[in-house]
Amino acid sequence: MTSVSPGYDELPRSIRESLRAHWRMFLFEGIVLIILGILAIATPQLATLAVDIYIGWLFLIAGIVGLYTVFSVKDIASFLISFIPAILALVIGGLLIWKPAEGALSLTALMVIFFAAEGLFQTVASFVYRDYIGDSWGWILLSGIADLILAGIIVYGWPVTATWALGILAGVNLITSGLAMVMAAVAGRELVKAASR
Repeated sequence: MTSVSPGYDELPRSIRESLRAHWRMFLFEGIVLIILGILAIATPQLATLAVDIYIGWLFLIAGIVGLYTVFSVKDIASFLISFIPAILALVIGGLLIWKPAEGALSLTALMVIFFAAEGLFQTVASFVYRDYIGDSWGWILLSGIADLILAGIIVYGWPVTATWALGILAGVNLITSGLAMVMAAVAGRELVKAASR
């Protein structure tokens, strides 16, 4: 039986092939991420509220779908397992939408955890894949370090930083991730040029 995912030995070739075949899409994604990041940094308070409200809607919709599922299934065990999470999702979503400024504190704490984890992952990944992705590994490392520094700044200035942190964090993360994608696309384009020579 064949596997869809490449084996560990084939991973470097698979990464190079993916970069070579799809470098234009990586470039497009990188540019879009950079533009969105600039917009978020230009209006950090608005971006913070937008992130908060967006997350609130996600929870609210998840709660509605959960309740629909609970009442559609005629099984008491399923009802008991799914009812409380659906109600919690509804309550959390409603509170985030109704009181977005207050929700920014808890969301900022979650974002700090997310950016710290992403920064650690990107930092490690940049070293693990540096032999396979050319010079773009440095940009991935820079993105990871930037995420870790931002998480540290937010923790240091807590709780004042929560009013603008989500917008700035999201913006800088989008820009650094966009730059990393653009540099990966450049590496992919170089692979195409090398193959055509």
